[in-house]
Amino acid sequence: MSISEYSGETGVLRRDLAFAYRLLGPANASGECLFVLHGSGVDETTMLPLATRIAPRAVIVAARGRIPQEDGFRWFERITPTSFEQTSIRAETAAYARFAAEAAKRHGLDLRRTTFLGYSNGANVVSSLMLLHPGLVRQAVLLRAMPVLDTSPMTDLRGTRLLIIAGAADQTYGPFAPALVTLFSQRGADVDARIVASGHEFGEADAAILRQWLAAPVAS
Repeated sequence: MSISEYSGETGVLRRDLAFAYRLLGPANASGECLFVLHGSGVDETTMLPLATRIAPRAVIVAARGRIPQEDGFRWFERITPTSFEQTSIRAETAAYARFAAEAAKRHGLDLRRTTFLGYSNGANVVSSLMLLHPGLVRQAVLLRAMPVLDTSPMTDLRGTRLLIIAGAADQTYGPFAPALVTLFSQRGADVDARIVASGHEFGEADAAILRQWLAAPVAS
């Protein structure tokens, strides 16, 4: 099955926390969890095909950004495609950090066994979470991300495992990938940086890398 052909379970849209979200839990859940964050102009369902493909036994928490954009949503305000409103970034990132902690508590999820998977605008939230709210994220995947904070604190990210996948033909975000790798490497994160032969969109090549990376044993 290709990612684009997914027609599986999407779960009920819940509104009991600060962000609307969907919670999917397979009957044979492994105890692993994925918090997934979508790109701009869409909603939380767009990440479910990839999430269920790469981690079929994980509990999935797919939240929806709160900023309207076109027919969908985004996570924080932008000024241009590659510059962003800093107050909005920090406020919405802090709100999502609280959401993640509350969702984990409410649904009995272990954040120590959680991977935060973000795409584009959603990946930029995950990177901001790591930098601004240390200790929350222990393992993360950034698909088509770029540095978005004008000033990034020198957060100690030792013990944090991070996969960054850039698109070779991504003319908007691709050029920023080396700076993103450097930023997190300088803060001590265990960074695995990959490049796939695609543009800004994600697809089968990303899924293959993700499955392999998630299945790899974590160094003690």
